[in-house]
Parts: sequence; structure tokens; C-alpha cells
Amino acid sequence: MRVLSVIPPMTQLNTPYPSTAYLTGFLRSRGIAAVQEDLALALVLRLFSRDGLLAIREAIAALPKQQRSPLVQAFERGFDRYLATIGPAVAFLQGRDPSIGHRIAGRNFLPEGPRFDPLDAYVDPDGGDPLAWAFGALGVQDRARHFATLYLNDVADVLRDAVDSRFEFVRYAESLAQSQASFDPLARALAAPLNLVDSTLRELTLAALARHAPQLVLVSAPFPGNVYGAFRIAQAIKLHDPAIVTVLGGGFVNTELRELSEPRVFDYFDYVTLDDGERPLLALLEHLGEGGQMRRAQDKLVRTFVRTGDGVRYIDAGEPDIPFAEVGTPTWDGLPLDRYLSLLDMLNPMHRLWSDARWNKLTVAHGCYWKKCSFCDVSLDYISRYDAATAEILVDRIETIIKETGQTGFHFVDEAAPPKALKALAVELQKRNRAISWWGNIRFEKSFTPELCAQLADSGCIAVSGGLEVASDRLLKLMQKGVSVEQVARVTHAFTDAGILVHAYLMYGFPTQTVQDTVDALEYVRQLFAANCIQSGFFHRFACTVHSPVGQHPERYGITLKSLPATTFAKNDVGFVDPTGVDHAALGVALNKALYNYMHGLGLDQDVRSWFSGRVPRTQVPRHFIERALQ
Repeated sequence: MRVLSVIPPMTQLNTPYPSTAYLTGFLRSRGIAAVQEDLALALVLRLFSRDGLLAIREAIAALPKQQRSPLVQAFERGFDRYLATIGPAVAFLQGRDPSIGHRIAGRNFLPEGPRFDPLDAYVDPDGGDPLAWAFGALGVQDRARHFATLYLNDVADVLRDAVDSRFEFVRYAESLAQSQASFDPLARALAAPLNLVDSTLRELTLAALARHAPQLVLVSAPFPGNVYGAFRIAQAIKLHDPAIVTVLGGGFVNTELRELSEPRVFDYFDYVTLDDGERPLLALLEHLGEGGQMRRAQDKLVRTFVRTGDGVRYIDAGEPDIPFAEVGTPTWDGLPLDRYLSLLDMLNPMHRLWSDARWNKLTVAHGCYWKKCSFCDVSLDYISRYDAATAEILVDRIETIIKETGQTGFHFVDEAAPPKALKALAVELQKRNRAISWWGNIRFEKSFTPELCAQLADSGCIAVSGGLEVASDRLLKLMQKGVSVEQVARVTHAFTDAGILVHAYLMYGFPTQTVQDTVDALEYVRQLFAANCIQSGFFHRFACTVHSPVGQHPERYGITLKSLPATTFAKNDVGFVDPTGVDHAALGVALNKALYNYMHGLGLDQDVRSWFSGRVPRTQVPRHFIERALQ
């Protein structure tokens, strides 16, 4: 049986999302004919091309003039320039035409829309280059990449205004799926006439079917922003040939569809599988059999939803998962690695790793070795089942991937890469004299000594990210994070001293967090930036999920959960009432504004209270706490 795995819109544009690479590599290791396509990238490249812009202009022409936003009108007026520059801009971001970067960097080549406005907000008092702080005198290529990224975002805004109000490069139509108790909003969207984005995706889907002639298509939806595209792909497949078997899986399914009972989902997908796909797919392939002959009874499927009459049935024969050491090596064969876009949407050197350059994504171990954090989905398989492989196997996979792709950059996508495994990896890389560069997510635990950090840097580590969350020892203890602010300071300083960039995941709005806690947390963060312990960060609002300890035992955290509606479709986020009554939304604006400035080296000597509108309490954190912790 020939299997096609596809990446639906939208994920990353700089590198393939790894789910299809893992599944394709595994299936091939079992002798199954498997291929893959990135329809997310294909969609963007088709829309952001000369033909795509011409199609957008046709869509605009069909709109009444009063419905054309100022942005769309400006696009119409400057259309000839957009048409002339879209090809060179995309080629430059793909690394195929670096020389055009000089013209792009000069800001006289690309048409500039609202996305460029912030560039002119800062004026150098000495009359110099206002962007020199970011790029320096020699950063022509980086400067051009940033401008070309802003240019694509401008065009995406036009597409959103004129064609599809849900269009985003990352969170495409996610409101149709995220924690949606009912399938109705998605069903209505799928029943609507095809717009330009939909029809383009349909054409690309049919072209992929023609190229590969699959009997089974696997669609991976890792995020809510992939779900609408995933269903449109399945819709196109079923209209083309209902005999092609379609399967939905991925991170969104694993977190939000665990109680799926909506039969209409199966108008598009024949099967929906939970958690790691290897074992469910083997069971399904045995059930379908070569040429469609039944071999395995349906009752022997593993972690799979199927439609039965007017209802939905969940089947799990309980077979163990494939050991991590035996899942094979992911392969990027078939994906157009030279066509991904190296975007530069944020100038911070650590933050840009997520969108800049192409990384081979690999996992050091399955699951999380800590699995105690109370805000995390620790009850789910992707966190709770920790399973590691030897350093020898891991480096064997690294060498196989380098041979296939010709690229030595790796992003380890673990929930938290284990210190012992990373140390063993460093030793094995040194033993084989293998040079790579890598980055990944860790916990800021005391095992990361200055000596280990130096060893990891020598093995190729260029950056790490980890959760400081709410920078409050009281709340870190309540979270069962297993770290303290002082410990985080020492660990992050050790990484920085080793030449490794550090990104901190930050949180606000955790149960019982007060305004005082929030102000104090920002003071800790300010001091960490000032001491060069961290170089990057991101504040996100705490969300309570049904699979986390907070969601399962709210009384332990002093909150009351709000009632959830009866659900047949997605279920994940759950609202709650915190008796502290803090307006976290208002505080979040100040936190993110302060953090943005800190990442650019600005405002580090400023009283943290000045970022907040209105009166906030004086910080209780000693002003030089981090400095003393590092002594």
C-alpha cells in the first residue's frame, strides 16, 4: 500500500514540520512505500508568486469598491511594483538570489506598506542609521531579510482583507478548531464556496495525488491553525476519489479530540488516531491489508476513532508503542528543502531561530523526564511516557540526516531534553569528531553546571530555551517546576558564559498570582536581562487545560473551574475563576511591552512600575538580587 503524508496549512515556512518526516522514515523502515508533501509551503509559494498576485487582483476586482480597505487600495495602486518584486523577494528569502539583497536593503526596491511603519518610529538623535543598533554596518543580508519578511506580511494582510479574513502564516483559521465544543463552525466554513486560498489548496492536493497515486493519505494537524486546511485537503481527496483512505492525527488531535463523538468528522476522514502514530498506523495497515483485503479485525485497531452507523467508536487494542530506539530515522526525502523561506520577523538573535534558516528537527527522547509541572498536560502520552535511546543511536540518526540533507543544523524538539542524554550526546559527537550546530528546550535545573554548559557548547549547542514561567519562588513551587529564581539565574548565566544564547518562556495569570507577584516577576526578568543571563523571552497568558493537574485538581490551586459546554468535537482549554480578581489582560500588555524593549537592550535601567498604566505596588525584590545570586 502506498502512503502519502502531508503537512497542511499553516505551520512554519523556514523548515518542514517534522511529523511527516518521522512517519515517512518509520514506514520506510518497515518496508512500506511512503512519500510526503508539504502543502503548507506549496500553498504559500503559489499565492506569493506573480500568478498568485494576479489572482489576488482578480479577487479584489470582484469586490465592491466600498469593501476595499485602504490597505487593499494601496496594493492596487502599487500593483505593478508588487508584481515585479514578489519573485525576487521570495527567491532572496529562499537563498537562491542573495545579490538582490543589496537592493532590498536600500529600501528603494520593495513597496512598503503598514508593516514597515515601526522602522521609522525610532529616530537616531545623532542623525545616523536608525537601524544600526540591530544590524550594524555590515548586516546587509539580515537587513534585507527583515525587509523582505515585512513585505510578505504586507501582502498577507492584503490577502486577509481581500480574500480570506482567516488567513495567517501560522494561526490560519484557528478559531474554527481551538477548544470548539461544536463542529458546526468548521462545518459551515467547509460548506462555503471555495475562495482563492481554498481553490489553490485543492489544486495542490489533486496535483499531489496525481504525482503519488496513494491509497492512504495521512494528514497531520499539530495545531489548531492546521485544522481547517487539513479538512479542506481531506474534502478535496474524498471528492476526487472516495476510495482513498484518509487519516487524521497530530498534536491538535492528541490534545483536543480525545473525546471525539462527532460523526461529521468522518465525512472527511476515515480514521482519527491518537498519540504517537507508529503503532496505530501499523495496526491500520494490517487491518486494510494490501489491495484492501481484510487481515486484522477492526477491534484490533490501536487508539483509533471510527464511524459506526450514526455514531463514533473509539477502539484501542492496547498494544504497546514502538520503542523510541526502534522508530527509525526521520527522512526529508521528497520535501523541497531549497524552497523554504528564511524569514526574519524579529531582530532578537535568539527569537529569530524559530523562523530563520532551515533546521533538521530531531528528538533526543520521547516525553518529559520531569513530568510534574502543574500547568502542563502531564497526563497525556507525549509528556507522560518517557522513553530514551542511546547516544550512539541518536548520533547515527544525526549522521544519516546530514548525509541526506547536506545540512548540519539541528533543532531538538523535546519537551525538555534530559541533561544526562545531552551530555552523552556531546561525548559521542566528540568521539566521532562530528561537527554540528544545535539548539533545543531544557529545564533550568542545577545539573547544567558551568562545566556541562561548556561541554555542550563545544558539541555545537548555540542556544537553549527553558521555562522560567512566573518568576516567583512561591508560584514556581506551586507549579512544581522544581527550580527557583536563583537557580535559574545561575544556570542561565552558565549557558551565557559558554557562549550559548538563552530564551526564557515566561507566564502570567497563574492561579493566585497577584499584582505584586507580577510586578516582582518583571523585576526579576529585568535583572536577568541586565545581567546578561537571558537574551530573549516570551510572556504568554496561563491557560488551564483539562489534561493538566490544575485542570484536574483546581481546588489545590485555589480556583473554581467554569462549566464546559457539552462537546462532540474539541475540548482542551477550560475557564476558571481566580478569587484574586486580578486584571491579567491589562498587566499582560505592560509585560510584553517591557519584554520587547529588554530584548533590544532598552529600558533596563527603568523602574519596572513605569511599564504599567495606573498605580501598581512597589517591587519587593532586592534591586541587585540576581547580581548577588551570581557571586
